[in-house]
Amino acid sequence: MPIRNTLKALFPFLALVLVAALYALVPAGWPPPATADEMVINKSAHQLLLLRNGTVLRAYRVSLGREPRGPKSRAGDHRTPEGSYRVDWRNPQSKFHRSLHVSYPNVQDLQTAQRAGVQPGGDIMIHGLQNGLGWMGRFHRLVDWTDGCIAVTNSEMDQIWSAVPDKTPIEIRP
Repeated sequence: MPIRNTLKALFPFLALVLVAALYALVPAGWPPPATADEMVINKSAHQLLLLRNGTVLRAYRVSLGREPRGPKSRAGDHRTPEGSYRVDWRNPQSKFHRSLHVSYPNVQDLQTAQRAGVQPGGDIMIHGLQNGLGWMGRFHRLVDWTDGCIAVTNSEMDQIWSAVPDKTPIEIRP
């Protein structure tokens, strides 16, 4: 009887853990949207929007760089840049599931860094979760944890990967 009572007492906790795990792993909208012709990232809202002809196809919650306020100004500042960019290449073998490279730094970023006498940094990506940590799902959004990149769940990255062709414009807003 003591084991049965213990199981009864643990049942609500185990049910909660199961529901939380399912929530973390369920994709945020499926099937993938139509092809996007623009991406907008609103840093203050932690939101990535896929647009086509100005209409929102899909919205995603994101994690940003560890210092999310303000534009990226130098290598190693852990900030996500702000400005106009493009998807200039993709990495299907990324250590963060899949990744789309953001064309940071642009001419303005280079000039700003040069005036300040610093290196602007680079390797800004829109990516999934680190390989082996995909089980975290949506829970990764509890903190801003990247080195300046924009992170989504792996299933969301699969959707974005399918919907966003190379050269797609990206507007990253404060």
